[in-house]
Amino acid sequence: MREIIFDVETTGLRAKDGDRICEIAGVEMIDYVPTGVEFHEYINPTIPMPEKAQEIHGLSDDFLKDKPLFESVAKKWLDFIGDDRLVAHNAMFDFGFVNAELERCGLAAMSFERMVDTIAIARRKFPGSDNSLDALCTRFGIDLSARDKHNALLDTQLLADVYVELIGARQTAMSFGDGRRRRQVSAQTVQQRSEPLPDLLSEQERAAHAAFVATLGEESVWSRYPHLLGTIDRTEGQI
Repeated sequence: MREIIFDVETTGLRAKDGDRICEIAGVEMIDYVPTGVEFHEYINPTIPMPEKAQEIHGLSDDFLKDKPLFESVAKKWLDFIGDDRLVAHNAMFDFGFVNAELERCGLAAMSFERMVDTIAIARRKFPGSDNSLDALCTRFGIDLSARDKHNALLDTQLLADVYVELIGARQTAMSFGDGRRRRQVSAQTVQQRSEPLPDLLSEQERAAHAAFVATLGEESVWSRYPHLLGTIDRTEGQI
């Protein structure tokens, strides 16, 4: 199953009042595992950046002035997300802004039926708790050291980790990884030596072992394989 974790940074809080997107990012996950395929664009919002917004994400008018307009990246964004599920933290906010930008471009809005809101999941799972992205990362032991300010790409990467913890998919992803590792180890260990290691048993040890097996009776496993008495196959590492 393919999902897109996404986030936007904006000039303000109200898309309907004319606030605009200044950064958009998404990361692809398949079966709850990030694939490394990402989308990231800074956007020229065409309106001045309010001081309070700049304090949150650090994006200034000067930095954004030569960045593309949303209309020039809209098609690329739609191609990236395809028809797959869209996951965001406080998703109504992100959906509202992206759909407002798409409407300005004369393009179809993203359907809310595709929306997964991680803050809604967190509120059901941890009612009454702080369910901000920072708080959830701290709860799940996710490294926040790189998060000085809000950054759409970094926040989607962090949210991808939070998401799999929230829905209990972490163990599944780990199991898939462990299975691949076990198969790789298995493929390596089936290789046999070109020459067997020398037998380290002395004749006295062989005789002692045979005498011990004789005390086990005719029904013992060793009695079924008399040719193995007193021998150790060092090629396979098994008796």
